[in-house]
Amino acid sequence: MAGESSKRLSGFNVASVALGMTFLYLPIVILVIYSFNASRLVTVWGGWSLKWYRELFNDQAMLSATWMSLRVGVVAATLATVLGTLAAIALSRGESFRGRTLFSGMLYAPLVMPEVMTGLSLLLLFVATNAERGFWTVTIAHTTLTMCFVAVVVQSRLNGLDRSLEEAAMDLGCTPVRAFIAVTLPLILPSIIAGWLLAFTLSLDDLVIASFTTGPGSATLPIRIYSEVRLGVKPEINAICTLVVGAVALVIIAASLASKLSSKQGESAAPL
Repeated sequence: MAGESSKRLSGFNVASVALGMTFLYLPIVILVIYSFNASRLVTVWGGWSLKWYRELFNDQAMLSATWMSLRVGVVAATLATVLGTLAAIALSRGESFRGRTLFSGMLYAPLVMPEVMTGLSLLLLFVATNAERGFWTVTIAHTTLTMCFVAVVVQSRLNGLDRSLEEAAMDLGCTPVRAFIAVTLPLILPSIIAGWLLAFTLSLDDLVIASFTTGPGSATLPIRIYSEVRLGVKPEINAICTLVVGAVALVIIAASLASKLSSKQGESAAPL
């Protein structure tokens, strides 16, 4: 009886969950609804319309910023996935190499460092090296920011694998590199994909670091939205934000599915 009662949701728990979900998602729901508002005034409902989505696709500045964010996100997420995976392998497989503590501390520093400090330090670096700020400076900055997140995801997956599988492959004649590619890489591939999706989402969402490292003609979508919101919310902004929310939701669903697949493979590969 005690077990059955503990599984039941009390009224307080239901109310707490409802209030929490409302606090988190009600503003997003309102934004999505008002993106279909026919009125130019964002606070006055004028009926359902796709007018502002058509206006959005005629806004070349907004479309250019969106394309910039997508390009930066794809390149930065790819670089961060490669570097983060290599770092995770070094931390997981090299338990006793000299400087491991320093390396892990430097790798995970962006996780706890304020983004303002990260952006300012990267800006000073680019100024000192006379680097022209634009696509590549923003990409490097986002790679620096997201690489540590990929390393955390992949390292946690590596730590849960049974290393005897690689040892068995090497006993059968595989070199360490071939054993890793043939045995370990397929098992950690879902976590690598999840890390890439996480890095892409963080890059797409970043405003602070991009504002320090961007240059003329290379504004990302968050910077463009922020600059226009300061002058007043336009209905087109509701439309582009709705599209971004939908895209991020798809990315999160894909990452969740990849994570579940990784967990199932880890359970099947775990020693009995």
